[in-house]
Amino acid sequence: MKTSLFSLIIFFLSGSGYVHATTEWSDLNEKVESLYFQGDYVGAIAVAKKALQIAEIDFGPDHSNVAASLNNLAEVYRAQGQYAVAMPLLRRALLVNEGALGPDHIDVAMNLNNFALLLHSQGQYTEAESLHKRALEIKEKTLGPDHVDVATSLNNLAALYYSKEEYSQAEMLYKRAMVINEAALGLDHLSVATSLSGLAALYEENAEYAKAEPLYKRALEIVEKALGPEHPTVAASLNNLASLYFIQMQYSQARPLLKRALDIWVNTLGSEHPDVATGLENLAQLQRKTRQDKEADSLEKRAAAIREMRR
Repeated sequence: MKTSLFSLIIFFLSGSGYVHATTEWSDLNEKVESLYFQGDYVGAIAVAKKALQIAEIDFGPDHSNVAASLNNLAEVYRAQGQYAVAMPLLRRALLVNEGALGPDHIDVAMNLNNFALLLHSQGQYTEAESLHKRALEIKEKTLGPDHVDVATSLNNLAALYYSKEEYSQAEMLYKRAMVINEAALGLDHLSVATSLSGLAALYEENAEYAKAEPLYKRALEIVEKALGPEHPTVAASLNNLASLYFIQMQYSQARPLLKRALDIWVNTLGSEHPDVATGLENLAQLQRKTRQDKEADSLEKRAAAIREMRR
């Protein structure tokens, strides 16, 4: 059963350059972030496109504020699973900021972070690792080793190592990130939930189920409180806890979690999103284990159709 590790993206609310007397552009960027965290990706894309248009007119095509708008638009597309659309936007954002701010600027590190997440999503682990490490190096040098932005890079690099099955490295990074975030942000911050979810997945992988369950539950509680019960990240957390129950053959506990996760993903992301395919595949696995093969066949066909569309 597939788990869904959380990754932390970076939104740019004002960029590093000047802002004109009008606050329209910065207000639009704030609205993009708000809509994103509400799970309204369609609305966020519309606003992000308007912000990009204004930035290009007001600041010129090579200004760091344009890079900020490119980044924000790309991140919403990535959340929707539209990786091919997001890729050139993130590439351009990185190039603009490297030219405008220099290769070691903190905003460049944030561009690198998001570009690496996109590559990770597509299974391009070698390039993603290189970008994550470069981003981490810039942040540690610029902000110091105990800054929350450093913890963000640690979490995201840890998730990559998890995908590569390099579990000891992932565990070390998740633990370091959690220490930083708990100290700086408190016990109930979303960044802490990211580390909790990652550590729980590692413990699950090593059959340490008693250690994994309270971490998954705590992560779910944090994201529900922070984002509301119908957010896609809540669905990911539900899916992860269900995976733990599934592997222990606690099917009656896993089923309602998987169904709720699938409903959230369909309602917020649309019926053709890759996360919906994951939800369908996971529910199909459970149906087969409980001898509901006809239902499993139907779910698998729906998932396969989504995967085929995304190729």
